[in-house]
Amino acid sequence: MKARSHTADRILEASRKAFNEKGYAATSVTEIATSLDMSQGNLTYHFPTKRDLAIALEDDAILSMREYRVTKKNGSLADNYIDHILFGMQLTWRYRFLLRDRIHYAGAPVGQRPDSELIADYEGLVDLLKRIDEEGLFLRDNEQGIDVLARSLWIVSRYWGDYLRELEGLEQASWTDQKRGIQHHLAVLFPYLKVSARREFKTALDQRQI
Repeated sequence: MKARSHTADRILEASRKAFNEKGYAATSVTEIATSLDMSQGNLTYHFPTKRDLAIALEDDAILSMREYRVTKKNGSLADNYIDHILFGMQLTWRYRFLLRDRIHYAGAPVGQRPDSELIADYEGLVDLLKRIDEEGLFLRDNEQGIDVLARSLWIVSRYWGDYLRELEGLEQASWTDQKRGIQHHLAVLFPYLKVSARREFKTALDQRQI
């Protein structure tokens, strides 16, 4: 990706916050420029349309997902699992307007974009569940199947941000809020795990400091 100017970065950060707080449709370019004490002409020099702002932010989110997938380090299963869930939860909160509002500026869900990385994120969760199975950490054969369990777990994490915003009215998510989300995720997973595995996953989560 071509390096951006400091001004372009400032514009995108202000746009991300406005889109998250008000929604893409309810936010105007004029509002974004005003929040930066910038002329609208200066803003549109860098990003000609509001849609360009949204697409640039979407590109940033996808790049973050790709970089995480390529550079993530191999560690213990519990650590890798918590890292995977935490990264996804943080990203969907940071760019929460994307999954909610994309239909307004792109006409299709972000997951239908060819390079969306959402499929890779889901497959990463499936691979982690397969590692759990291979290491004999499930209590018994998973009658649901890994794919069904993976979908249930992915949905819990994906919609945690929506719950925080829509039902708790949060504008900012603290580490405590993120940890609660992971605990809800684990509440779905733990009934299938042996006690020793639950202990390892709980320790991996408790050791995280944000």
